[in-house]
Amino acid sequence: MSLQVEKLEKNMAKLTVEVSAEDLEKAIEKSYQKQKKQISIPGFRKGKVPRQMVEKMYGKEVFYEDAANELIPDAYDKALEECEEDIVSSPRIEVTQIEAGKPFIFTATVALKPEVKLGEYKGVKIEKIDREVTEEDVMAQINKERDHNARNITVEDRPVKDGDMTVIDFEGFVDGVAFEGGKGENYPLTIGSGAFIPGFEEQLVGAEIGKEVEVKVTFPEEYQAEELQGKEAVFKCTVKEIKEKELPELDDEFASEVSEFETLEEYKEDIRKNLAEKKAKDADTARENEAVQAAVAASEMEIPAPMLETQQRQMVDEFAQRITMQGMSMEQYMQFTGATYEKLVEQVKPQAEERIKSRLVLEAIAKAEKIEATEADYEEELKTMADVYQMEVDKVKELMGEKEKKNILLDLAVRKAAAFVAENAVEE
Repeated sequence: MSLQVEKLEKNMAKLTVEVSAEDLEKAIEKSYQKQKKQISIPGFRKGKVPRQMVEKMYGKEVFYEDAANELIPDAYDKALEECEEDIVSSPRIEVTQIEAGKPFIFTATVALKPEVKLGEYKGVKIEKIDREVTEEDVMAQINKERDHNARNITVEDRPVKDGDMTVIDFEGFVDGVAFEGGKGENYPLTIGSGAFIPGFEEQLVGAEIGKEVEVKVTFPEEYQAEELQGKEAVFKCTVKEIKEKELPELDDEFASEVSEFETLEEYKEDIRKNLAEKKAKDADTARENEAVQAAVAASEMEIPAPMLETQQRQMVDEFAQRITMQGMSMEQYMQFTGATYEKLVEQVKPQAEERIKSRLVLEAIAKAEKIEATEADYEEELKTMADVYQMEVDKVKELMGEKEKKNILLDLAVRKAAAFVAENAVEE
């Protein structure tokens, strides 16, 4: 195999890969052997037709496509190993020569990692990040716990108010005619949840149990049912049941029931401590993100389109893996949401571009500042990976080749570069 690299505009390159005529002949023969059992020609038993006869009847090209598909993956992988350029996209393959007795030649058009012109990255200015835990923060956390432990009490002596959990019957009419899908019985609705069309729930406030009320709304212009878009409708509603939440008293008894502490003050102090730790961690993350964004904004680079597209598809594939782990297939997700693979790819484009830029800038900063990961850093990362995958460290180490180790060390250097930018940022 031989390789020629031609640099193109906009951080693109064309790799011309040549495979020997002998290897092409082997691939053609392999294709013939694989297909001959299905080939039937009068005068020959099935599976016994000589290759020369098949090529005479159907043309020498009959096995070329299969042979090319056999050769390209391995030849391209070898070209990647030989190529000194940093390739950052999937290849666009084009066969330029395939003929028995001659070398097999194909080209792979790829994107190259763009150079980064760093701007200011030391002392970038970021907004001051609040790390203080207030009494309101503590009470908000406590009230979440109270809400979680609340009892639902049936109410019969008052009309509906905001926040109530109701059960309703309803039927909708447009121009006096009931429309499909506009009727429901024993429907659970929490007032203020925003589950219904804007304006619907607010008009149920004040409704009494068993008495019909009319709710007038206008469907949104982009409502899912096209025939109802922008239409005015009247819903005849009857509230059948009202329940309200009864929050537990905020006292020592409540604290002892929901925590390991005997008094409310001890419980509050523990919440304050946990919130302080979380807020500090969130602030550090926010500081780093904002500092890196500032460094990216000050830098210049030209991202080749195939590199961006490769990142977009990778992100959609990662999303597919996550929802599969949650028990839903990608096909089901698309069916429920009306999304398509192409729409998802386009949707993640801004995030993909941001991810690429951040990575490139941090790699450039690591290089400029001579930031590197140590062997100790690598060993610590393997321990973390072993914990995540519940494996022995030695087993994880066995799975790591030189390429994987190199990638991990670069990832760790990038993390250090991000921390470096954050440490040197100035809060205003």
